[in-house]
Amino acid sequence: MAGYYFEEFEVGHVYKHAIRRTITEMDNVLFSTLTMNHQPLHIDFDFCEKETEFGRPLVNSLFTLGLMIGISVNDTTIGTTIANLGMTEVRFPKPIFHGDTVGVTTKVVTKRESRSRTDAGIVEFEHRMKNQTGELVAVCRRQAFMRKKPAE
Repeated sequence: MAGYYFEEFEVGHVYKHAIRRTITEMDNVLFSTLTMNHQPLHIDFDFCEKETEFGRPLVNSLFTLGLMIGISVNDTTIGTTIANLGMTEVRFPKPIFHGDTVGVTTKVVTKRESRSRTDAGIVEFEHRMKNQTGELVAVCRRQAFMRKKPAE
């Protein structure tokens, strides 16, 4: 597998993901409508121009969260995750707009053996997303149930 097994993660290690992504209007509108989130703050340009302090649509925060974690997968957990156990301390300190380009880093915060399964452990990651000007736009901690290396 391309992903790391539980034993291979080192607490304190930071992954700087090479993949960056420019967020488009289509990304935001499609995600918002597919998830039945018809909040005009995300999909109504006229509303945003006249009624909000931003003057334009904000990128849906759940898309932002999913993209932030998704960018990290290829370098960390692809094929070695059993399940995500939770996401905590989710914050969006600055808005994201159509046309912003984002990048992500992931830090291994903690890890521990599973109490219920000898073939797995729990790794806590902190994901941080910044926009093209270096502003922090999203942060979350993710607890992942990770496979241990198979016996040889």
